[in-house]
Amino acid sequence: MSDVALAPDTAAPPPPVIVQLLDKLGLAYRVHREHCGLPAAQRIQAVLLEDAVGALLVLYPQNQLLALDRLAELTGRKLVAVKPERLQRMLARHALGVLPGLPQLTSSPCLYDERLLQVPSLYIESGQPGVLLEIARDAFKSLLSKASAARIGEPLSNIRPNLDRPDDDRAEITQAVQAFTARRIQQRLEETIEIPPLAETAQKIIKLRVDPDATVDDITGVVETDPALAAQVVSWAASPYYAAPGKIRSVEDAIVRVLGFDLVINLALGLALGKTLSLPKDQPQQATPYWQQAIYTAAVIEGLTRAMPRAQRPEAGLTYLAGLLHNFGYLVLAHVFPPHFSLICRHLEVNPHLSHSHVEQHLLGISREQIGAWLMRYWDMPEELASALRFQHDPEYAGPHAAYPNLVCLAVNLLRNRGIGAGPASEIPQSLFDALELSRDKAEDAVNKVLAAEVALRELASQFHPPH
Repeated sequence: MSDVALAPDTAAPPPPVIVQLLDKLGLAYRVHREHCGLPAAQRIQAVLLEDAVGALLVLYPQNQLLALDRLAELTGRKLVAVKPERLQRMLARHALGVLPGLPQLTSSPCLYDERLLQVPSLYIESGQPGVLLEIARDAFKSLLSKASAARIGEPLSNIRPNLDRPDDDRAEITQAVQAFTARRIQQRLEETIEIPPLAETAQKIIKLRVDPDATVDDITGVVETDPALAAQVVSWAASPYYAAPGKIRSVEDAIVRVLGFDLVINLALGLALGKTLSLPKDQPQQATPYWQQAIYTAAVIEGLTRAMPRAQRPEAGLTYLAGLLHNFGYLVLAHVFPPHFSLICRHLEVNPHLSHSHVEQHLLGISREQIGAWLMRYWDMPEELASALRFQHDPEYAGPHAAYPNLVCLAVNLLRNRGIGAGPASEIPQSLFDALELSRDKAEDAVNKVLAAEVALRELASQFHPPH
């Protein structure tokens, strides 16, 4: 029998199949509840990859990014993450919720990063979400007798996403473009990356946004000149999400009776900008669809803004727009770096423990937030919007227009902790709630209200990108 110890921080046992396997191997282990204080160097990330030859289990510490180019050099194979449906079927056969880092569980060969064995003990997924197994290094080494060792990861200490140095954005974007084209480019940045000009409708809406004398008639006139946009605004107002009484007969009706001037002007602007850059054909497996995530985030921010003390509330329409466009840099990356974008998607699939910032910094030298914020400024969008995009992953940001990036940061993390969006779930610091003068309960309540209207919101999202 293996030596089992239950750590004081947990009561949940590992799945029976894992207990039996470790019993059979005579391996001692301790059971822990997952928490954010565990050192990443001791946390094992297990990922199952495949190609035409077959599957390969790869193990590496969570303080590293798995580099697919390095893997290709070592193995001579072009490996990608196993499709989620196939992985779920494999796990379901053993009644597991997540993939444990145990080579003996799968019939696949195993490759591991040799730096795993430089720590005194290792934490692996038990197969039950939220429950980890701690195994001493020498005991774990005995599990790797048939596995191959190599250096397959890039330490995160070597990858520094630029979260808070906006003055470096122009130089870093230019450097990334130059590296991408493999030649020095002397033209101005705008010419180099060939961003399309802002659509005429969007230009008109931006002028209205800053015109204090603009009326419902003005925005109605602009929207009605774009038939597709007009149809979307009307169907938006008629959506079950707004539960408007009676039939919505016109754009003016939609604005006056249901949506209001501010929401329509920002919604129309989001729709117009969305059409400027098309959705990429490629995307990471298991990613929340782009517009669905955008609509959810905007709706949560709408609720969070309403829950803030009245005197502290930023401009509601603009916070909604920040939510709608928070991931716009994703579209820009796909447009500017098309061959590299697929590579980004494949790396996100095999590094589920990391945010996209680390992957993009490793592959391109910049992040979607940098290039998205730069584009907002290039298009003369409000500075609040550029700040919201640029600093949305810095929960401590307290610079100009801080409420906008703080709201996006809070909304994105609240949704991520409910399984919507991309990247690992994480503890939200109390300082972020304090900065917005929101309680955790009120913030969670805003998310609950949005998720209660999930069907209606998905219908709204489909209007942005109808299925072909």
